[in-house]
Amino acid sequence: MVSEALFVMIHVGQKVGHQRNLEHGMTTRSWGFPRKQDWYGRRVPDFAVLVTGAAPRVQPEEWKAKSARMVLCKVQVGVYEGTAPHWPDEVVEERVIYPYRLGLEPLAVLDDASLGPGGPLSAEASEAARRSGTQQGVGYLVSMDPQPLLDAAGIDTHWAADHDVPLAATPGVTIEQLEGRNSPQRGRRGAGRQMDPAKRKAVELYAEEKAVTHYEHPDRGWTAHKVGKPYDLRLEQPGLERRVEVKGTTGAPTSVELTVNEVFHARDTRHTVDLFIVSDIRVTKTNGTYHCSGGDVLLLEDWQPAEDDLRPTRYQYLVPQPAAAPSPHN
Repeated sequence: MVSEALFVMIHVGQKVGHQRNLEHGMTTRSWGFPRKQDWYGRRVPDFAVLVTGAAPRVQPEEWKAKSARMVLCKVQVGVYEGTAPHWPDEVVEERVIYPYRLGLEPLAVLDDASLGPGGPLSAEASEAARRSGTQQGVGYLVSMDPQPLLDAAGIDTHWAADHDVPLAATPGVTIEQLEGRNSPQRGRRGAGRQMDPAKRKAVELYAEEKAVTHYEHPDRGWTAHKVGKPYDLRLEQPGLERRVEVKGTTGAPTSVELTVNEVFHARDTRHTVDLFIVSDIRVTKTNGTYHCSGGDVLLLEDWQPAEDDLRPTRYQYLVPQPAAAPSPHN
């Protein structure tokens, strides 16, 4: 069986701005490149590895003696051209700096992984990561067996047999795992997606309005009613009903967060449910108010999330209670 997969190797610099972009990219499931490569639009990698923590402007032998942090990602969306500022430095400068973008799903972080023969990368992949760092972080393609990386990350899957990595089998990536001495300072720490609540709400409402406009178009003829929980829209036509879960993101449409109730509702065979995703939303702020525009629509009709495509991100823990004190004897 063919055991190799196609990787894009990406080096991420150690400056604060680069690390801020790394955190933002992983929380929004996306990455971008400053200039075009000949493989864009022609090939879609299976995986991406973002390598950080090792200076690349050294000789290959010195590079192979180093270790680095590696963020292993599954490529969900091939290279597309973004039109809206997305990364923090793009937002500050109000222009697109990294127009050629990938949609990524972070799978795991490997800390202090060797870049040499004892590490999880092939010699070609390690050298591609070094070259990326000397060329403004552009992505270089290599083919290699992903199993050593999957094993090092503790992901229980057999690539040669399955040629797939179920999301449920992966640990995921948290902000804390990405932190280093050059990480940007934050007032609030925590795992998962980090976004101003007002900005998040603006994105959600914009995506919802875009969904209403889509379904109420005369060619479709639905009447949309906003519900909220456990789904966002109820659509009605004479004798017909359909329900819609709406998600909005400023990044790529790689994965979305779902509550337990949203999953159960989508799997309930008594209902017909669509998943309506608006990605690459442009967000600007004027006089303290967020404004959204643009965005690309991905519509999954008759949607039922499969177990392999779900990763539990939090648990509800039942706290053991101390035994009741015995009643005093009379």
